[in-house]
Amino acid sequence: MEYNEIGIKALQEGAYEKAIEAFMKAAEEEPDNPVGYINLGNVFASAGDTERAERFFQKAISLDENAGSALYGLGNLYYSNERFEEAAIVYEKAIRAGLNEADAFFMLGKSLKQSDKSKLALPYFQRAAELAPDDLEIRLAFGILLAEMELFEEARKELSLVLEKDDENADAHYNLGVLYAVSTDRKDDALFHLEKAFTIEPEHTQARYIYDMIKLA
Repeated sequence: MEYNEIGIKALQEGAYEKAIEAFMKAAEEEPDNPVGYINLGNVFASAGDTERAERFFQKAISLDENAGSALYGLGNLYYSNERFEEAAIVYEKAIRAGLNEADAFFMLGKSLKQSDKSKLALPYFQRAAELAPDDLEIRLAFGILLAEMELFEEARKELSLVLEKDDENADAHYNLGVLYAVSTDRKDDALFHLEKAFTIEPEHTQARYIYDMIKLA
């Protein structure tokens, strides 16, 4: 069994030190192969060692600028450390390198949104939803962004779709309730979804607050 395989097996068993040792040997044995460095980057990222994780991802990218998994791993590292603009740049490079996966588009969209570039984020959320139509986290985020951009009918469809598949999704109920409250005269629908939100999630104080405000109006 070659060293990268040994390292992956060790990771699956929770033996992080053994995994690091194996990936180090893989990198030493094949210093021009980015795979060992990518695996090291992933291990150190999981361990919260940002500095070493970044160094190994960058090493992999220096060997292969189109190493999509290295670019994606580096993007995740930047995102988790709230380096959103850097994350967006790296995710975009990963997609251009051929990483045509829903998560890459979704994370690029999230990074742009966190960088106050919601209009730029929208097509990436949409593409992520197209690639992973059953991923409710993506569909919910897409629906919320549509609502924030006042594309209310499109947002209603997305949020309703989430609730068709998961009627206990408090965030979808809350956002749909707010949508009805601000963009229609469907007061009863707004109250219904807001009540559902704080019934499912009793600590959802914002849903209860808006519910009470509508009741008093």
